[in-house]
Amino acid sequence: MTIRQYILNQLSSKSEVSIKSLMHNYEGSISKQRLHKVIAELLILGSVERIGLPPKTLYRLHNKVQEDIKNKETSVVNEDAVSEIDEEFLDAKFLVINEYGKILSGLEAFSYWCQQRNLPIEKTFKEYQLTLKKYKPYYTSTGIIDGTDKLINTNGIGPIWLDKLLYIDFYAIERFGKTKLGTLLHYAKQGQNKFLMQMMMDLIKNKIEILIKESKMDSIAFVPPTIKREVQIMKFIEDKLNSHLPKLKIIKITGLIPVPQKSLSKLQERINNANHSFSVQSEVSFKNLLLIDDAVGSGTTMNEIASKIKRLNPEIHVTGLAIVGSFKGFDVITDV
Repeated sequence: MTIRQYILNQLSSKSEVSIKSLMHNYEGSISKQRLHKVIAELLILGSVERIGLPPKTLYRLHNKVQEDIKNKETSVVNEDAVSEIDEEFLDAKFLVINEYGKILSGLEAFSYWCQQRNLPIEKTFKEYQLTLKKYKPYYTSTGIIDGTDKLINTNGIGPIWLDKLLYIDFYAIERFGKTKLGTLLHYAKQGQNKFLMQMMMDLIKNKIEILIKESKMDSIAFVPPTIKREVQIMKFIEDKLNSHLPKLKIIKITGLIPVPQKSLSKLQERINNANHSFSVQSEVSFKNLLLIDDAVGSGTTMNEIASKIKRLNPEIHVTGLAIVGSFKGFDVITDV
């Protein structure tokens, strides 16, 4: 049982609890700081309400969550039915945001997903493991996917300017839909949600830093957004990554009406859009550049940016890195 599940269980059986009572009833050792951190996450998610002020602060379930528990709409897991399920495996892989905006992770999320589809949990978990095994050969030893062949074998994309195309995870997989990272990216970007963006950064920052070090990157660039938003996920990634590498500045050029790539269903339209939408503003005097984007469907955006970079300096090695990418061929990721 996770700490979050423990807290929710305590709150569902008691009307109000304090941090002190949560520590007292916990079987095992847990720090006050850890409890406060999980409570803070539950407050942000709207699962829990705070009553009073320190030092007499109490917590209770939000009314909507209480109704869910009474109606058995939340993921109540029968431990006897899931005895063979690897909870740590699910904690690392599975995440769902339900229709009320509540984040479910691990076994709780998988149980909820199965209940929504009337599927047996243990049998479906084994099928989930087998599905993930099919994708395992696509991951490198560093846990990053090499999508270069996918880019090269996409019919109609034209000259390949990227030296390498990588992504940290697939956006979605067969049958089970969006991956954990795909889910976080989708809701973080659509909702301009900094909390979800930070959850995403906690999963990817170390992998990006290892890639930069092992590939001896000496410069970095970030694909600029098309649509104006108060919170831009690419700017958030750039700020939180806080790389000390020299930054190559890329400018997004838009016409009277900005046309995002995801709105274009034809490959050639995407190529034309990317070719006329970006300008490289910095002097290109580096050897190894890491070009980062949030999601890759066709790969045309990064490929066309790479073409502009290489026209300025044919010797530069450009590696494209997306947070998530499509599995094969020309795929349109329309909801990111």
